[in-house]
Amino acid sequence: MTGPDNPASWQYRALNELNPGLDYLSDGLCDLVDDGHPVVAGTADLQYSNGLVAFAQRHADRFLQFGISEQNMVSAAAGLATAGTMPFVATFASFLALLCCEQIRMDVAYTKLPVRLIGHHTGISLGFYGTSHHATEDISVMRALAGLTVVSPADGPQLRAAIRASADWPEPIYFRIGRGRDPQVYADDVSFEFGRAIVHADGDDLTIIACGSQVHPALEAAEALRADGLSVGVIDMATIKPLDVDAVRRASKSRIVLTVEEHNILGGLGAAVAEVMAEGPTGARLVRHGIHDEYSLIAPPTHLYAHYGLNAPGIERIAREAVA
Repeated sequence: MTGPDNPASWQYRALNELNPGLDYLSDGLCDLVDDGHPVVAGTADLQYSNGLVAFAQRHADRFLQFGISEQNMVSAAAGLATAGTMPFVATFASFLALLCCEQIRMDVAYTKLPVRLIGHHTGISLGFYGTSHHATEDISVMRALAGLTVVSPADGPQLRAAIRASADWPEPIYFRIGRGRDPQVYADDVSFEFGRAIVHADGDDLTIIACGSQVHPALEAAEALRADGLSVGVIDMATIKPLDVDAVRRASKSRIVLTVEEHNILGGLGAAVAEVMAEGPTGARLVRHGIHDEYSLIAPPTHLYAHYGLNAPGIERIAREAVA
């Protein structure tokens, strides 16, 4: 076997070397097991790519390998939830959110079962693998499903905190995570609350609202802008649904609100913020930054982030254009 989950392949090495963020996924699940929760975890032949191999080594009796059968995995997770377990299932986000949309809608969201869906390698982070593996529509699809919570952690510690917080969350959840190489934003003891954004700073000229992989470069871009005398705020909108409406209204006190996401600007974080701003009185202008309704190119992820302006210099450039 060759491919991204074969330890002997170059694809596996490219995906998994220096991916410490994925360790937090297994750590979070093990935390729940240690606390007595009936956690089971499954994956569609990607236990190395998502780091669940560490959970499998510690709790082999709670780990399920479904093979390349993603839709079956989601339906089986729903069945496990009816039996009193707390299932977490993980695969590439492009397969989970798009290929399995019907199963998520009918078996999980419609039935309100506490299944935790983990879509990893989101956005353009699987750069070499092209459109079939890129996930730039998943926020739009998942947040349109009634009763499904959508979370996009900024780094490993926030992911682990969100997993721990999910123990008491009644709704099914879609976790949108990267490839495990995102720079660390938060300390290991960070707390997490569903539906509550993290306000890093307020700004009069501009407030950047970011999620997931874009939080760290947004913070770097804000520092560069402040060095030129601009008043810039940053909000980490880790929960995209339910959206923190108060945080959006707080951001709207700036002249400009800039949303940043590794996703199509249609239907994603920017659209969710636009819906709130359209319903309430605000003098702010909204600028949405992301991928502009196209299928992303094939290239190394770092090249793609630079091409689409989804790095600190790119966000800074878009922000300066908006302010000007």
